[in-house]
Amino acid sequence: MGFFGFLLLGLIAGAIAKLILPGKQGGGWLITLLLGVVGALLGGFLGSVLFNAPLEDFFSIQTWLLAIGGSIIVLLIYGFIVGRRGAAR
Repeated sequence: MGFFGFLLLGLIAGAIAKLILPGKQGGGWLITLLLGVVGALLGGFLGSVLFNAPLEDFFSIQTWLLAIGGSIIVLLIYGFIVGRRGAAR
């Protein structure tokens, strides 16, 4: 998968993760892109290590599920950090 395909996958995976998680998550499209790309990296890494999953195909459901799962994990961690920092004020 090329660089721009990976960015597109990360953006869409981040947006889907924001839709799946309940509550209001902060950040705009740039934060969504960054969290989605980091989540896609995390999901791809975990998928390749734990399940020996090939992730070269953009249109594979396995690639999308791992990217969305990784984005959900990253979004939860981001919400925990930002929520805790906002509560300290």
